This record gives sequence, C-alpha cells and structure tokens, in this order.
Amino acid sequence: MFIDCHTHLDYCREEPDQLLERARAAGVGIIIQSGTDLERSKYSLALAGLYPEVFATVGFHPHEAGHLTPESRTGLELLAMALRVVAIGETGFDFYHDHWPHAVQEEAFRYQLDLARRLGLPVVVHTRDAAERTLEVLAEAAAGLTVVLHCFPLPDRLDEVVERGYYVSFAGNLTYKNAIALQAAARRVPLELLLLETDAPWLAPAPWRGRPNSPALVPHVYEFMARLRGLSVEELAGQVEANVLRAFPRLTVALESGT
Repeated sequence: MFIDCHTHLDYCREEPDQLLERARAAGVGIIIQSGTDLERSKYSLALAGLYPEVFATVGFHPHEAGHLTPESRTGLELLAMALRVVAIGETGFDFYHDHWPHAVQEEAFRYQLDLARRLGLPVVVHTRDAAERTLEVLAEAAAGLTVVLHCFPLPDRLDEVVERGYYVSFAGNLTYKNAIALQAAARRVPLELLLLETDAPWLAPAPWRGRPNSPALVPHVYEFMARLRGLSVEELAGQVEANVLRAFPRLTVALESGT
C-alpha cells in the first residue's frame, strides 16, 4: 500500500471523487489531507468523514498566520479533537513569500505547537527560506513533540534534524534533475524517519513536472526513492507505512476502530 502523507485535495482542479478513484487504482490506501486555515481545515475533516482512506490535519499555514484570531483558535481546537484529525498543521514559517510579518508567523506557529502538545498530536511543519528560525523555535517549543518536516527543504541541516528525531517527508521535487542535495539527503536519512508525499497539486514528480499533481502520482515518488536507497518498492512501502502509523497514532486508532 502507498501512502500520501501530505496533500491538498481542496486545491486540486478535479473533484475529490475523481482524485480518489485514480489514487485507489494506483494502489494508494491512505491520504493525509492538510488544512491551511479554519475553513480549509473544516473541509479537510469533512473529506475525512466521507472517504475512509482520507485523514485530516488542521492548522494555519504561515500564509494564513494573520487570520488566526481568538475565534478561529476556538474553532481549530474543536476540530482538532475529532478522531480523524491526525496532526496539527501545516504550520511554520515562510520567509520566501512573506505574507505576514515574521512575528505574526511565529505567534501562530508557537500557538499550534502548544495546541499539539495539549492534545498529544504530531505537528506538520512548513518552512521556506526560514531554516534557522524554524529550527530555533522547534528547539525552544517542540521538545517531546512528534515533528514532521513536510516537503523536506533542509538537506544541509539533515544531521541536526535526524538527531532531534524529526520525521522527514519527501515530495515529487525529489525526482527533479537539479535536486542533487535533496537526493543526497534522501540516501542518508534513517529509514525509520522517512515519509513520502505529493503536496499536490504542486511538485508533480518527473516526468509530470509543471503539470498538476495528485495523490495518484505518489507511487512515482516511492519508485524514485526505492532506487536511491537500493530497496524494492514493496520494502519501502512497508517501511513508510510503519513510520506513518508510528508518527500519527490517531490514524492507527481510527483504523482499528473503523471510525
């Protein structure tokens, strides 16, 4: 079974029924749909209620950090108690687009780290052009939390990330010809910390680069990673599944309960 550890069905052009039908045909059995603000977090949870293979994260992306009001915090906390919500996020820093002042992004990030701690959930982290501050805040505020670095952007900080025990999730950009540093990191990351994703509709793997991505393409990320690591696709898929169930314990509970 393939798992897409991070996707955005709500940003895809096709309807969820079509996307999920193609994903099932490709052997994708679990999809983690990421929330990026309150309304999209509600939508993510709604999808998880409609489709048994979909699970949700709820949170405020750094692009939406300034919209994290007291009212939306209350709404987010209510959503986060649902069994099919498996993580808080995505949250973090984005200093590339800089939609909000860094202090606003940091306040939202620290709040979501605290929420993850209070609820015993992992946190899914987005970081772009903000490596130093991201790692500083995580060191200060995420001790004891399960941290997932989605669409892994820190190949030059891999040793530090591994030492902290963070999960490292690679997306379709791993397959690009110019992703030399990322591929080197993918060869070295401990298998027990490895996750794979699409981040659809963005970052379609080669040879679909530049076209819309979807969960049905995550097997191509697995195939590329398996070649990098000298594993069979089946071996890699089994390892990633074990990692997902360890990183997202609510997912295991939901699967076992049939909820």
